[in-house]
Amino acid sequence: MLTDTALRHLKPKSKIYKASDRDGLCVTVSPSGTITFRYDYRLHGRRETLTIGRYGPGGISLAMARELLLEARKSVQAGISPALEKQREKRRVVASKTFGMAMEAWLTNARLADSTRAARKHIINRDILPAFQNRLLTEIHAEDLQALCNKVKERGAPATAVQIRDIVKQVYVYAIAHGEKVDNPANSVGAASIATFVPKDCALSPVEIRLFVQQMESVATYPTIKLALRLILLTLVRKSELIQATWDEVDFESKAWTIPTQRMKGRNPHVVYLSRQALDIFVTLHACAAGSRFVSARRTHS
Repeated sequence: MLTDTALRHLKPKSKIYKASDRDGLCVTVSPSGTITFRYDYRLHGRRETLTIGRYGPGGISLAMARELLLEARKSVQAGISPALEKQREKRRVVASKTFGMAMEAWLTNARLADSTRAARKHIINRDILPAFQNRLLTEIHAEDLQALCNKVKERGAPATAVQIRDIVKQVYVYAIAHGEKVDNPANSVGAASIATFVPKDCALSPVEIRLFVQQMESVATYPTIKLALRLILLTLVRKSELIQATWDEVDFESKAWTIPTQRMKGRNPHVVYLSRQALDIFVTLHACAAGSRFVSARRTHS
């Protein structure tokens, strides 16, 4: 029977050789001196060998090898080949996708507005990939995601923490839909477990809107900013949609402003039909644009 002392005194020879322990356990010694635990067994009339692991620093101990031997013998008694199972597991690991690979596939194929995609990529590169990029999809669990979200929340960014959970969930939904056999860790991490928010009631009554417009005239700011605010009230577009608007989107003859798909949260261009007041504001803004291609000529990067 092998002992640690006996193993340490095994010397390499010109050819690989074997030293036996018990219950099918043995070691092989290579010409370079590497000692490897193996399990020789018979199953369904065939002789098979399971490589258990390398002995020594960075490998496994004799005691651990005997524990692994017990597990392997149970498999053989159940009619399962531990050697074949080990090979299958290696193939599964090689075939498995890392989170970074799945993230890239999702981000490439997700139908997102350009602004949304840019915001998602910022969160992905700053917070998600440093934690999960090189881990297999099967290696990320609910507690890992919860810990990441909590860490981001603790730095004072609860909304970002919730977005991280949502992004990870979408990546797994995409991966599962494309054949990955994994559980979605985000299913066990509720948004409310990360942060809750009190809805902000920002709607103005007609009286408040009238007062806002009246008071706006007395505010010391650029006339074009006042015109832009009036235009938002008349068209009900998002602030970013007006700030990024260019003159080629405005058709003065058709009295229409077409916001392209890449700037919309939806999947189609958005056509805003202009009232007489809105069209007059566009005419005035065009005169103030001084040749800029942007409707909002005072953009900082115009």
